[in-house]
Amino acid sequence: MVTEASDSRPKLEHKGYNRGLILGLTMAESMLLLVFCLLLVAAAMISAERNRRYEVERKLGKAEQQIVLLEKKRAEQAAQIVQLQSKLVSGDLSAADKAIVEKQWRELVLARETLDSIASEGATSADLQALSKVAAVLKEHGVSLTVAPDEVDKLLAGNAGGKGAHDWPPIINLDDAKKNYFQSGSAELTSTFARLLDTTITDEIASNLSLYGANIVEVIGHTDEQPIAREKSNLDDTLISAMDGKLPVSALLPADNAGLGLARAIAVANVLKANPKLKDATILPMSAAQLILPGDTITSGQRGAVESRRRIEIRVRGRTMPVAVINAGTALPAEVH
Repeated sequence: MVTEASDSRPKLEHKGYNRGLILGLTMAESMLLLVFCLLLVAAAMISAERNRRYEVERKLGKAEQQIVLLEKKRAEQAAQIVQLQSKLVSGDLSAADKAIVEKQWRELVLARETLDSIASEGATSADLQALSKVAAVLKEHGVSLTVAPDEVDKLLAGNAGGKGAHDWPPIINLDDAKKNYFQSGSAELTSTFARLLDTTITDEIASNLSLYGANIVEVIGHTDEQPIAREKSNLDDTLISAMDGKLPVSALLPADNAGLGLARAIAVANVLKANPKLKDATILPMSAAQLILPGDTITSGQRGAVESRRRIEIRVRGRTMPVAVINAGTALPAEVH
């Protein structure tokens, strides 16, 4: 009977060995790798902290140097003050020192007198700040503060006489080429244009009224020569109500450019009338239709959409003397015949 020989060679327990592997590494190797990564992170943090500390130390050293310089300068100034005080007490001042002291003393006295004079007139620090801003503007335009009153008097005198190229109030020109002020064929204002009228434009109008002593604001609507695609106008029935605020501007339905220009002028005039800054002014809406080109020239016929012609012009002037209305049956005075 043959007996099989037993295999005495060691057998590896592959199943148990494989349990300790993580991504091909044993548990011990994985732990070493983790510790190594943590050390790298710690080293990076330590390096960054060291760099920050070096930067702080550098800034601190620079600040200490500046403090030393300031202390040295202060000590020198204190020594100079003591020296000047001793000279002033003993009367041992050179001619140059005496001139410096006298000049500085006169400046201090003059400054004190000026402040007292300003305070006696009721001026405040806010007034002085406003005056400094005015002086800056005058300087920017080459006008000395000392001659500014004379220049203003000359301008006012020139305006009263109505002579000179710069005596007329400026015209405020608002055209569609700069912003989309109106919808095509409509008198309704865009929200952007309404805000502009109620702020920047109103401020400019109020400034012109004050500067030129005016009280009339003319709002003139201009159009291009594109025909209006509407057969019938309702302006005869709606203009007055729209001016009084009883009807919205959208209720105005013009059938020609003259009516469209007037409707847009009314829309602008209503915004200006509602602003308290213009409460003392009379706002007059007018229409120039398509007749007048920019630059105050009469058109000779220019069809098509021209944005620069679709515009609102705002002019200020003084109130003219009223003219008596003469009825047909009233006899004319002898000098009129």
